[in-house]
Amino acid sequence: MGMFGAIDAAASGLTAERLRMDVISNNIANVNTTRTAEGGAYRRQVVVFEPRENEETFAQILSKKASGGNGVRVVGINKDSSPTHQVYDPAHPDANKEGYVEMPNVNIVTEMVDMITATRAYEANVTTVNAAKSMALKALEIGK
Repeated sequence: MGMFGAIDAAASGLTAERLRMDVISNNIANVNTTRTAEGGAYRRQVVVFEPRENEETFAQILSKKASGGNGVRVVGINKDSSPTHQVYDPAHPDANKEGYVEMPNVNIVTEMVDMITATRAYEANVTTVNAAKSMALKALEIGK
């Protein structure tokens, strides 16, 4: 990993965590959405990450194995397959014959916990960038 490898890896983490925060915000915004274009209630979305890899030469791959990865990338955004729940509200326009409304499978507590972990991961990546930048500046001072 070169001088800017740590910054590059942390930048990929920043990008991934920002997307994760966007998806969490979308889940919270749709906590009461009972009607979607696909039909039925809104389904919670979850971001899937995997280590980022590039096409590299053998020497670069060997160097990477010795020093660490290249960061993270988002593989996709999947819908949570957990079941939705039914709420009795006969006055709701989407209520069925029995008066029950299908509500999204979004749990606010789960979304808040995910939001806190995304925020902490984002802060950790910012700290990594600042530490790598400080190390690079100190290395330049040695060269004076």
